[in-house]
Amino acid sequence: MIPTRSTPLIIAHRGASAYAPENTIAAFELAIEQRADVIELDAKLTADEHVVVIHDLTVDRTTNGTGFVHELTLSDLKQLDASHTFNSKFKGETIPTLDEVFNEIGNRIMINIELSNYRSPFDSLPEKVDQVIKSHGLQDNLIVSSFNPISLRRFHQLKPSIPIGILVKQGLLSNLIGSDLGNILISYQSYHPEKRLVNQELVNKVHRYGRRIYPFTINSASEMKRLLSLQVDGIFTDDPITARLVID
Repeated sequence: MIPTRSTPLIIAHRGASAYAPENTIAAFELAIEQRADVIELDAKLTADEHVVVIHDLTVDRTTNGTGFVHELTLSDLKQLDASHTFNSKFKGETIPTLDEVFNEIGNRIMINIELSNYRSPFDSLPEKVDQVIKSHGLQDNLIVSSFNPISLRRFHQLKPSIPIGILVKQGLLSNLIGSDLGNILISYQSYHPEKRLVNQELVNKVHRYGRRIYPFTINSASEMKRLLSLQVDGIFTDDPITARLVID
């Protein structure tokens, strides 16, 4: 179960991504320095089935390369510069593997792994992530989340002791998951809604079922204050510095 906290969690969205290249070791290290409570990252499979940490389906936006992640090998990905949208301070940052992230920060902070295999929901990502977790013995320091309930269910069957979080955007799925029926049928410990979905009624409903609610992605102080006034249990943010100032 997710540990009880007296103050809301600051979940660094792809690391301290307002200040460093998203989903890189540098962004994760900086989030720790900026006093985040949790680091969120996105997991995908390469062509040769290594678990790498990158958000998009392609490498085009966040690196100096092109192509779909699932069509590139780990060796291909390691040739790319994942810092090209930031200044030279971060030059040389690469797309990390989940294994590398665990080696660097796994024992220092809680990690939220998003299973982001949305184009290939039946691939082996849940099993591969499970293997990496086993090799590091980090199951007490993790949350696993996804928009994909299929991936979450498969992962939960492998690791029932690790809390899972369901990500939700506006639409039919949010209506189902947020309903009384959905709360009975879907097994999860935390609810991660798009910020515009969050109101007092939703917060109360999630809490009534004994679950936590962590909206995404909140970067303005005014929006942080609004959501925190509703008694959310934490927020996803690109900017841990602002979040810490607001919460403190």
